[in-house]
Amino acid sequence: MKLKTILSVHAHPDDESSKGAGIIAKYKKQFGARTVLVTATGGEEGDIVNKALDRPDVRDNLGSIRASELARAIEIIGYDRAFTLGYRDSGMPDSEANSNPNAFCNVDLDVSSMKLATIIRMERPVVILTYPEIQDRYPHPDHIRVYQVTMRAVELAADTSIEIDDLEPFDVPKIYYHIWTKGRIQALHAKFAEVGKVSPFDDGWFADAKQDYEATTKIDISDFISIKSEALRAHATQIDPESPFWFGLTDEEQAEAYPTEDLYLAKAPKGYEFSGHEDDLFAGLD
Repeated sequence: MKLKTILSVHAHPDDESSKGAGIIAKYKKQFGARTVLVTATGGEEGDIVNKALDRPDVRDNLGSIRASELARAIEIIGYDRAFTLGYRDSGMPDSEANSNPNAFCNVDLDVSSMKLATIIRMERPVVILTYPEIQDRYPHPDHIRVYQVTMRAVELAADTSIEIDDLEPFDVPKIYYHIWTKGRIQALHAKFAEVGKVSPFDDGWFADAKQDYEATTKIDISDFISIKSEALRAHATQIDPESPFWFGLTDEEQAEAYPTEDLYLAKAPKGYEFSGHEDDLFAGLD
């Protein structure tokens, strides 16, 4: 039986750990899936959130340090193969980095998309995990560009009139968006209260639900939350080990409160009889 490949497309080092790490670890271990990661930028503009590492030697070498952190997280999660598109971090909205011509957000869309389309034809994933079009809660230029590049690359990879390095065209059957639902936020907030801890979710998290897509797909990662936590900690410059947002609840408490990672099914195979909800990425695939 041919291995099914899952391709994750992310903007920066650490995104692969905060979004989808549990899913990748689960499908690798339980279903023998082949897993591939694409990271668009080097994360050079990232803030050093861990104050213990906010030193001149770290700031001056942040790009190479983040590459090392990414390599460690890849090992923890268990990706079979990893690619980098090689673009510069575009920085947060309205920052000086936005104007850098080499920034990911400024590269011609078809140029960057063709790089990803080449990987798609090489790896032939039956599932792609990427970001949604609407990103009001965290409108980072690189996250928005990941959506644009992914969707354009899928078109290019499937186009029989386009030649790419003698690689056969390939039409990706299923595409999912990573999402944070309001239900998730509410469940975690309630768990903080239940165990007597201060919740990091203030009123703004509940007033603004624009980030919500309907969760069409819920993948139970309760047995893999510890892998997600370990992968996050591998990004020592970017993730505060004392962060209540990431680590205020134990892995066990997180699993009790909300055991799934939620996705939105953006593209399904032809003929797939989708009922509106699913719990398996490979549902509807041969």
